[in-house]
Amino acid sequence: MLFGRKISFSENDFDSVVAACISGNNQAQRYLYKQFFGYSKSICLRYTSTTEEAEEVLNEGFLKVFKNLEKYDSNHPFKAWLRTIMVNTAISYYRKHKKHSEDVISLEDAPYPKFEEDVISQITADEILAIIQKIKPVYKNVFLLYVVDGYNHREIADLLQINEATVRSHYVRARARLQHLIKQYYPHLFPSDWAVKSFRGNEN
Repeated sequence: MLFGRKISFSENDFDSVVAACISGNNQAQRYLYKQFFGYSKSICLRYTSTTEEAEEVLNEGFLKVFKNLEKYDSNHPFKAWLRTIMVNTAISYYRKHKKHSEDVISLEDAPYPKFEEDVISQITADEILAIIQKIKPVYKNVFLLYVVDGYNHREIADLLQINEATVRSHYVRARARLQHLIKQYYPHLFPSDWAVKSFRGNEN
């Protein structure tokens, strides 16, 4: 909003914060940014390889947030709307800067791993996310979109601009690599006779 009165807001009334942001109230925009900075950055860090990349995605994401606030439906949770923008921004950044032709090869022969629930339960969410960061970006993104952010395979295919069969293959490969890394970093959690299938192919 370039012209007109910039309306005031109350920190206890989120709708008034949104309305003030739309009106161009810089104070309200700073408040909204501060309130959701940590949540948004955690999303960006998941989908990027470095803090610098995450900050680029974060800044671009918030620009989109403020540009599109008028489209936000207050009948739905703001965090869900914000998360969609941040995830889409992160995936757009990946497609622009990281995508390579070898990332979309077919991987139907990838092993389908079995996860030991008692092993996974002994690892914190932060530890698992740290391990996921070591997976090749295209596999990591598919895994995060499906497991963490709840996208289905068709939606992921549309976001990454690859076919659905490849999404499924990437997901299987991501699980296999995650299993391999968990065994590598936490061998004490596995029974001595628990064999991890070898990970075939080149990986980061």
